[in-house]
Amino acid sequence: MQTHSQTSSNHVDSPPDQNQHHPFTVGLFGIGLDTYWPQFEGLEERLLGYLQIVEQRLQRPAARIVNLGLVDTPQKATQAGHDFRQADIDILFIYVTTYALSATVLPVVRRANVPVVILNLSPEPSIDYAWFNQLNNRTRMTGEWLAHCGACPVPELANVFRRAGIAVQQVTGMLHDDPIAWQQIDDWIEAARVAHTMAHNCLGLMGNYYGGMLDIYSDPTLQLITFGGHMTIVEVDELSALKEGVSGEFIQARVAEFYERFDVQPDCSAHELERAARTSVALDELVARHGLGSLAYYHKGTGNQDNEDTMSSIILGTSLLTARGIPVAGEYEIKNAQAMKIMDSFGVGGSFTEYYAMDYTDDVVLMGHDGPGHIRIAEGKTKVRPLQVYHGKVGAGLSVEMSVKTGPVTLLSVVETGTGKLMLLVAEGESVAGPILEIGNTNSRYRFAPGARGFVERWNGHGPAHHCAVGIGHIGSKLKKLGELLKIEVIQVC
Repeated sequence: MQTHSQTSSNHVDSPPDQNQHHPFTVGLFGIGLDTYWPQFEGLEERLLGYLQIVEQRLQRPAARIVNLGLVDTPQKATQAGHDFRQADIDILFIYVTTYALSATVLPVVRRANVPVVILNLSPEPSIDYAWFNQLNNRTRMTGEWLAHCGACPVPELANVFRRAGIAVQQVTGMLHDDPIAWQQIDDWIEAARVAHTMAHNCLGLMGNYYGGMLDIYSDPTLQLITFGGHMTIVEVDELSALKEGVSGEFIQARVAEFYERFDVQPDCSAHELERAARTSVALDELVARHGLGSLAYYHKGTGNQDNEDTMSSIILGTSLLTARGIPVAGEYEIKNAQAMKIMDSFGVGGSFTEYYAMDYTDDVVLMGHDGPGHIRIAEGKTKVRPLQVYHGKVGAGLSVEMSVKTGPVTLLSVVETGTGKLMLLVAEGESVAGPILEIGNTNSRYRFAPGARGFVERWNGHGPAHHCAVGIGHIGSKLKKLGELLKIEVIQVC
């Protein structure tokens, strides 16, 4: 069983890249003008040094960097566009080192055909004017000036890109000692990496909708058009058949893992633990067989004893899958499976939740849900409790009870609008300590800047489904950038 350790109070490790054959790839090139190089000694080498610094700062284990150096002629631009397309890049950073003709940039961007971010990063906080003016060599002074005038061509590029209908983002700041600029760059890389993950994700659909929940009915084709990826329908019957083939040795090993990963309560019977273990092992086989990166499920199993036994013993197994970076959404909530996958890909968790009550005394919103929880973002160890009835569902069995780790949190809902589009609805708040309902479900207390009343009115005003995903940390800025890359609206209510 693959596991990942908690790395900080507001971040968990991102799941490993499941796209080994198509790794996340970042394109980078610098721009300049070839006319300058013979005129100003050392200028080209100096600008290449700046570009090397940018490449080093972009390096990270989850990204492959393709740096094509300085593109300084239209001919090189055409070739660079072909090279970036061949490299299958996901996002393109343009480092503006000095003035450059837009004709040396447009061919690259058109051919690469991926999201573009202009890096307008000055090599120094300011020019040393006194030193500069005492150089007493106009040629040297002009070369020095050109090494600092990276901001000059940005309006030209913006004009050409707008006229070409090319969306472009920009980061303005300094090459060194500028945490604001580099945080923006990191956020763009993270957003592009998550977009890449979604584009290669396989979402399993098992069972059917919970009848009558009209808000969760969704258009799977629209999901694929917006996020990319693939959806595959898997049968509950297949999971039940796999479950029957699980040996006692694997069952006992999984029960031991339950005791290691969960706080199993004394009133959980050996029979129920073994039943949940059998289904959990079968789930792992189902996921491996179909290459699933996420799963939405619901099935009553009424009239079929094998399927009812399967679906009433699924919660511990789906919680373990969620903790492994394969988020599982109950009630066949496809939109929320997507939201959970986005949050988990950002490394902040992504647990299935809904708000169910208000505490006006403490001005908090109570949120939780039955079914799987993201145990890696829990406050302490997740409890396992037996339930004599699954409310609104068939059967009985083991369930998980947890609260999300106290501290900053972000809520995300993938909303299907009335105009045939998707949007992201976001809220930042705080998970706070306090009493919860100990009923064998996930339960947390959340405080929001507009207050409990203000939050729910703002949230409801945008018409989301009643489910959403919650993750630890504040990542609203990253989600907004993801929306820019996917060309969908992002609304943050707080």
